[in-house]
Amino acid sequence: MSQPIVAVSTDTKHFENYTWHAAPQQYLEAAIAGAGVLPVLIPSFGERIDLDSLLDRVDGVMITGSRSNVHPSLYGGEASEANGPYDEGRDATTLPLIRKAIERGIPLLAICRGIQEMNVALGGTLATEIQDKDGVMDHRAPVSDDQDERFAIHQRIRIAEGSCLADIFGSGEVTVNSLHRQAIDRLGDRLQVEAVAHDGTIEAVSVKQSRAFAVGVQWHPEYWVKSDDTSLKIFQAFGDAARAYAQSRGQIACAAE
Repeated sequence: MSQPIVAVSTDTKHFENYTWHAAPQQYLEAAIAGAGVLPVLIPSFGERIDLDSLLDRVDGVMITGSRSNVHPSLYGGEASEANGPYDEGRDATTLPLIRKAIERGIPLLAICRGIQEMNVALGGTLATEIQDKDGVMDHRAPVSDDQDERFAIHQRIRIAEGSCLADIFGSGEVTVNSLHRQAIDRLGDRLQVEAVAHDGTIEAVSVKQSRAFAVGVQWHPEYWVKSDDTSLKIFQAFGDAARAYAQSRGQIACAAE
């Protein structure tokens, strides 16, 4: 069987007198090494991209994390310098891409900013600067130049019984590397909670009655996929779903012939 192809979101970056459409290497490495799929970067050109034509050719969609935040105008909030930076080109691409992937039953894995995009795409809202709210712990990364220290696995989360993640990890608790200053506030109508932190912050969601794997996680499994079993398992589950979708798509093509 040929290697499944997975569409990967990109950020728009401005440096060296160019605008770049890029994704961090850790996500691409995790897609290859953990999920066993071929990641293909999708430029953030919004409505200029024919998403249906794209989704005709891929076996999964991965929405990466990013330093930028979803623009608050998309969920009824107000933009501010403190809440930025923003990437409206990415928003214009990922939100409709998420909706179409879910509608078509194409496997979807959304990570960090991705889970927030997933929630907004399905009508939910986001809470900003959650570390300033009463009863909420500080989910931000420690200040350090050492990426291993910043992305250290340290936070316990509770997996919901009977959930998609319980099938992957088992019920109970796992330890993850969740680092963020925004989180899901009002949950999108089509989403259900898969995991929460001890302070009640939503750490994972899935799509209700989804036709395929459709999961968003607030933590960063891509960073330790080669050395942490929990990180690896989420990518393996996504890869298995992409392979199953690719196989079913191939069977449909053969039938058409």
